[in-house]
Amino acid sequence: MINAYVRAVGNLSRLLAVVSTALIVAAMMVVCQMILMRYVFRQPTIWQTDFVVFSATAAMFIGAPYVLLKGGHVGVDVVELMVGERARAWLRIAGSLLGLLFCAIMLVACWIQFHEAWAGNWKHSSVWAPPLWVPLASLPIGFGMLCLQYVAQILTLVFPASRQVDAPADENTLDIRETTR
Repeated sequence: MINAYVRAVGNLSRLLAVVSTALIVAAMMVVCQMILMRYVFRQPTIWQTDFVVFSATAAMFIGAPYVLLKGGHVGVDVVELMVGERARAWLRIAGSLLGLLFCAIMLVACWIQFHEAWAGNWKHSSVWAPPLWVPLASLPIGFGMLCLQYVAQILTLVFPASRQVDAPADENTLDIRETTR
């Protein structure tokens, strides 16, 4: 059951990484189109800047669960290196629980803002004036998936047998049940 959850969340994170990559590629192409329109054809750009900002921001939030899955988030391990194996394992669990708590709080806050934008039919103040719920949707999606990915990470820390084959190799992750004996 735990393995199925960890695998499903990992696959969802990978899917969102593909979406995130597509958003970055689209943003780069729109920047090139914007440069071409402005400086070669001397035409105004209306929607391009907003699209680039919205898609690059969405890519960061939507791609964050994959970064967590691969262990790519920046971490400070000075304290971890100064303590023993047992304390290190507990620190990782505590850090993941705090990350989960933060992401859950952000999920609630972002969902409220997204819902208000949806219900209030908010529009961006630019000439293009896209509905704001579209770019704001990436926030609850990203934080929701981060919550699920943190739960998967906590499960793999507590139950090492549920670790995926392609999960980041970490020789210091211990089975908590072994360290408490």
